[in-house]
Amino acid sequence: MAYPQNENGRNPRGDGGPGARAERGPGGPETQAGPGSEAVTKAGPGPEAASAITSTPRAAAPASPHRPARRPVPRGRVARCAAPALGLVLAASLLGAANPAEAARPTGAPGASGAPGARGGEALDWQRCAIEGADPRQECATVRVPLDYARPNGRQIDIAVSRIRSEQPGDRRGALLLIPGGPGNSGLNGPSSKGQRLPSGVRGAYDLIGFDPRGVGSSTPVTCGLPHEQLATVNLRAWPDADGGLTGPVTRARTIAETCARDGGELARHISTRNEARDIDRIRRALGEDKLSAWGHSYGTYAGSVYARMFPDRTDRWVLDSNDDPNPRRVARQWQANYAVGVEDSFPAFAAWATDPANGPVVADRPEQVRPLFLRLAAELDRDPLPWPGANPDRLTGNHLRQVMLDSLGNPARFAFLAQVINAVRTGGALPAPGTQPSDAFLRNNIAVAVATICNDVSWPRSLPTYERNMARDRARHPLTAGMPASVMPCAFWPYAPREPATRITDHGPANVLLVQNLRDVSTPHSGALRLRSAFGDRARMVSVDATGHGAYMAVDGNACGDRLVTDFLVAGRRPAHDVTCADAANIPSNRRAG
Repeated sequence: MAYPQNENGRNPRGDGGPGARAERGPGGPETQAGPGSEAVTKAGPGPEAASAITSTPRAAAPASPHRPARRPVPRGRVARCAAPALGLVLAASLLGAANPAEAARPTGAPGASGAPGARGGEALDWQRCAIEGADPRQECATVRVPLDYARPNGRQIDIAVSRIRSEQPGDRRGALLLIPGGPGNSGLNGPSSKGQRLPSGVRGAYDLIGFDPRGVGSSTPVTCGLPHEQLATVNLRAWPDADGGLTGPVTRARTIAETCARDGGELARHISTRNEARDIDRIRRALGEDKLSAWGHSYGTYAGSVYARMFPDRTDRWVLDSNDDPNPRRVARQWQANYAVGVEDSFPAFAAWATDPANGPVVADRPEQVRPLFLRLAAELDRDPLPWPGANPDRLTGNHLRQVMLDSLGNPARFAFLAQVINAVRTGGALPAPGTQPSDAFLRNNIAVAVATICNDVSWPRSLPTYERNMARDRARHPLTAGMPASVMPCAFWPYAPREPATRITDHGPANVLLVQNLRDVSTPHSGALRLRSAFGDRARMVSVDATGHGAYMAVDGNACGDRLVTDFLVAGRRPAHDVTCADAANIPSNRRAG
């Protein structure tokens, strides 16, 4: 379904909405490649020397006749904090370019967040955040954006935003947007949570900005009224039947699609990554900033990449952490498929950990014994599940064990839990107490946004025989994931076609992108990050970190080399001259040191 256009074939507001003329940045016009287009450019790293990245603010765009609403997040409404990505492909996430006449006008440096800026944004009405556990310095406000950017004068929806001001106003460079993962995760409390893990130099250089993407939490929300039992993570993922069949996943996928489409209403039809990018640019404009810097995580790397493609001249220093594969023909289909690779990459790290007596009771004597043990136990549970009181569902099936593995490989702190479950099954001992699941209301919101995003971004196959063939092949190649990465998803039954083509990431734009990526990441494997790196070409450099887990920059266990490179980029604008691999906390080799 195409977006409507006005009589001259353009978006009437220049919002970068569907039907807008191609945006033109330093590398040329934006293309809107469809699902059948080629995936990524193959340009590789160039010989660029490291240099300080400076901001050259663009001139003002016309002020919007629809000013951002000056309303705080309601005090009686507690925002949902980000939780582990529990949806379907979860790991765990705008205005056109200024016209030539405006670009010719001189402008000043980026303004303070919330001050009227060169682009005509009006100061937001910042108020105390009604979020439990928020830093007392954190403020919240609301930006109004069009439900449908093709109809900018139509219905408006709320985007909840937050900030903690720069801790060193004299050193302030601009605003650092924390782009949450998911899709479907909240980012409103980001400045208080992940933002406080940032080094003091970063917290001094930027106002930290968080937000709930459209449909999420304290923004205008959507929901998907699934029953409690359906909200179990093992039931949300596309795990096949015990015999490898599709009956169960087809039934679950159809129910999820029908329920989320029905309960999500019109808003669910307008939740997409490109619309999130447009919303981000409305946030930028409301903040009064000529440009934004960003730290995007997981799905936030894809949303950040799409923004950097649609609005290249509005990016300052752009950090993408734990990177999604940008394949424009597949998008989230590729992310789901990559779980097979991510598990194969990450499982050996668990096997080594779980056979080291220093970490507690071992599951086997040698690392090479752990994989066949796991496969045997999962097959036994497929045939004869064990009761697991307090869990949802309250039986440990083979797929439930596989889901525990998937959740644990993304965070080495959970290796011990996975080992306890394996040992309990192996020895007949008591299973450990299951973890606490987020509230049903949170999950219904999270799932509604996740489904709408991945189904609206790109078309998915609807042929069940295709899924059967692909799943059987994947199940044979990657037995640890039993075919789930190729199984049927709700998008096979989503009633709406994408309203516009997926975005093809290219090298058009300023060289101001830094990717940081663990070598072993179950959700966003290193191979997918390399494809994003290739797509960006000379716009990007990549820091690969020899670590396991989902999240590389300022991770709990940390990597001094990777953290130092990213921090130096954010604070001083120095980017590595070439792609770098950080083996550990040791110094960077002299021939690869940032300039």
